[in-house]
Amino acid sequence: MKLRWIKTHWIIKKLFSNYIWDIPNNENKIYLTFDDGPTPEITNWTLNQLEHYQAKATFFCIGDNLRKYPEIYQKIIKKGHAVGNHTFNHLKGWKTKTADYIENAKLFESELNKISITKCNLFRPPYGKIKPSQSKILRNEGYKIIMWDVLSADYDQSISPEECLENVIQNCKSGSIIVFHDSIKGFKNLEYVLPRTLEFIKEKGFVCEVLN
Repeated sequence: MKLRWIKTHWIIKKLFSNYIWDIPNNENKIYLTFDDGPTPEITNWTLNQLEHYQAKATFFCIGDNLRKYPEIYQKIIKKGHAVGNHTFNHLKGWKTKTADYIENAKLFESELNKISITKCNLFRPPYGKIKPSQSKILRNEGYKIIMWDVLSADYDQSISPEECLENVIQNCKSGSIIVFHDSIKGFKNLEYVLPRTLEFIKEKGFVCEVLN
C-alpha cells in the first residue's frame, strides 16, 4: 500500500509554512492545478473541459514539454489560465544536488522566455520533494512554492477512477489547491474524474481561479 497525503494534514502545512498549501477565502474560490504537461491531446482535452464549465486553472509545466509543444502553452495562456515552473526535466529535489536543481529550474525559465514575455513566479516541485536549500534559493528569486491541499492521485494506475473522484470531492473546500495531471499516465483517471469534478464544483457553487 502506498503512503501519501490525499488531504494534506494541518501539521504539515504549519511545519512547512514557507510553502503555499491552500488559499483560505470566504468566496468559495478553489484552485485546480495540472502537473507534467503540456501533453498533446490530453492538455487540449483538459482545456476543452475547463472551457465548457467556465473554470480557470494553473498548469505546472515541464520545460522540456514547453520546448516540444509551445503551441499548447500559447493556447493555455490564450484561454486565461496560468502557468508555473515544474523544472525542465521533472527532477526530484531530494535526490538532486541543489546547484543542479536550480539550474534545471532556470532551464525552464530560458525555454519560457523563448515563447512568452510573461514572467513565471509559481514553482511546484515534482513529487512535492524539495530541499530547504533549493526552496530558499527559489523563493529568493521571487518564486512562490506551490504545494497542495488535495491530491487526486490520478497518476496512480492502481486506483480506480471512482476512488480518484472520491479523493477530490470528499476533501475539497473553499481555498483548496487540488492536483491533477495532464499526462499520459494520469489520463485513465483524469478522463473520468475531471468532468465529474467540474460538475460537482458547479453544483456546490465553487469558483475556479488561477494562482498568481
